[in-house]
Amino acid sequence: MTITDTTLKNIIDESLTKAISYQEYRTLVQNLVADGKSTGEEQTEDLSNYSMLNDRRMKRLDKTTKLTEEAIAKIKSYHGDVTWLVLTESWCGDAAQTMPVINKVAELSNNITLKVVLRDENEALMNEFLTNGGKSIPKLIAIDNTSGNVIGDWGPRPTKATKLVNDYKAEHGTLTPEFKEDLQVWYNKDKGQNTVDDLLKLI
Repeated sequence: MTITDTTLKNIIDESLTKAISYQEYRTLVQNLVADGKSTGEEQTEDLSNYSMLNDRRMKRLDKTTKLTEEAIAKIKSYHGDVTWLVLTESWCGDAAQTMPVINKVAELSNNITLKVVLRDENEALMNEFLTNGGKSIPKLIAIDNTSGNVIGDWGPRPTKATKLVNDYKAEHGTLTPEFKEDLQVWYNKDKGQNTVDDLLKLI
């Protein structure tokens, strides 16, 4: 084992001591929204408004997300023993669209434990799983519970949404508010299916 592996395991272990369940995360967000707040040290009106919108979005997706019979069968036949540790924050739109889907998948397997940590409280962990040098969330880290090794990661967006974002950035240089609205429309139409397809590749 290299020093890097040892260090990463220590970082993961430390983050796991602070991790909460998905239901605890949902309760945390609901309580913060009720107080006009968001997760994280920075508190602004925009962040609290995003959190309020995302809380509604997650509440809807918690109820409406459906998986195909084929996906359910594959998840239930999974024989590994993993923890999915997800870095997130309440103000993140991509997280609101995908966290309920991640939870649905994890709930279907006795061999997948879903744990949630906040990005800004786990900087060392976030820095190990940057996306193109950025602290993009959500970020799911798949950890084998027997060895403690990281066996995969996913995020911050499903593959098709990532392509949409990358193509738009390549053409326009930055993401406009109009594009972000278009991305939400894509999420609404996709209904979490691309996220499920991506997650099935982790198991």
